[in-house]
Amino acid sequence: MEALRLVWDEAFTAYDFGVEHPMAPIRLELTARLADALGLLDAAGVHVVSAEPASDELLLTVHAADYVEAVRRASTRPTLGDLKYGLGSSDVPTFPGMHEASARICAASREVALAVWSGQAEHGVNFVGGMHHAMPAAASGFCVYNDVGVAIHALLEAGAKRVAYVDVDVHHGDGVEKMFWDDPRVLTISLHENGRVLFPGTGFPEEIGGPAAEGEAVNVALPPGTSDAGWLRAFHAVVPPLLQAFEPDVLVTQQGCDSHVLDPLAHLALSVDAQRASYEALHDFAHRFAHGRWVAFGGGGYEVVDVVPRAWSHLIGIAAHRPVPPGTDVPAAWREYVSARCGRPAPQRMTDGANTDYRSWATGYDPADAIDRVVLATRKAIFPLHGLDPYFD
Repeated sequence: MEALRLVWDEAFTAYDFGVEHPMAPIRLELTARLADALGLLDAAGVHVVSAEPASDELLLTVHAADYVEAVRRASTRPTLGDLKYGLGSSDVPTFPGMHEASARICAASREVALAVWSGQAEHGVNFVGGMHHAMPAAASGFCVYNDVGVAIHALLEAGAKRVAYVDVDVHHGDGVEKMFWDDPRVLTISLHENGRVLFPGTGFPEEIGGPAAEGEAVNVALPPGTSDAGWLRAFHAVVPPLLQAFEPDVLVTQQGCDSHVLDPLAHLALSVDAQRASYEALHDFAHRFAHGRWVAFGGGGYEVVDVVPRAWSHLIGIAAHRPVPPGTDVPAAWREYVSARCGRPAPQRMTDGANTDYRSWATGYDPADAIDRVVLATRKAIFPLHGLDPYFD
């Protein structure tokens, strides 16, 4: 068994909305280069794969036929963007080859998910994926096709009875939630900045799933300014109890790193160290609650030098069972490349030097604490539906 099935190929940088768009493909290139410089891409047990664009048949497992056709039209004639489908907006400008670039990500995500499910690989990572905002019939939030939805659907079709999805992107994982809103086989948990102040404006505690799946959609809407200790307290107060109760066959996660304090598009204040700590925890949860099966995706992240490459290199190392110690020096060759390529200095170490200690929920609820109030609102909405106590479990 491979330790890690990892997606990378420079072809994925074709997912490119243009030089002014925040979702710059250089973040993917720099991540792959840093992971390589750290010795992760050629480590024992790591198998790096690419993919051809997904077929329409695969895309239609989660997307409407008329939407796929609209993406194809916009892909060949970008001036024919259609706002009815979210194509041609400032968030999702059209570009030549949009269909192929987006479909390739979906095929890759399916590939790593099925490699994990079949036992070919213990873990799978596609850091170029994580397009969690794409809706069944519309593009949204920089996302054209929802590769996470494709991967989860493929796991269900392959025989998984229960799939747990944990999304730690700073934005609500609305597209994935929508796709499985009324499916009791899929538990979606999203920790994100409050939708009253951040796109997409959804993801509140009372959004708990459809009539056939009440309690299967879980939303933790954190206040702006939430930093490491508060975020980790909320994460551990919600995620592990629900995973233990749900007993998933496989854990799927989205590691958007736009929760970092330096990210230009949001207002949380995490360090790379807290993000790394959450990846370590999710890896542990996969082994404790999901038979060791873990499929992880990238997602948002718009501080393309200081944050994204370090965060996702930590993710790759953890998934490969070769974690990079936080105090590791960033390889000099990578820093030199960043200086030449980007005209700016690169970080010196794989850490922000932050303390990742947090108070466990077991210490008790503090009604004066804004984060505790958020956590309790989510636990009250969800925990009883899983046979759990909102205050004490």
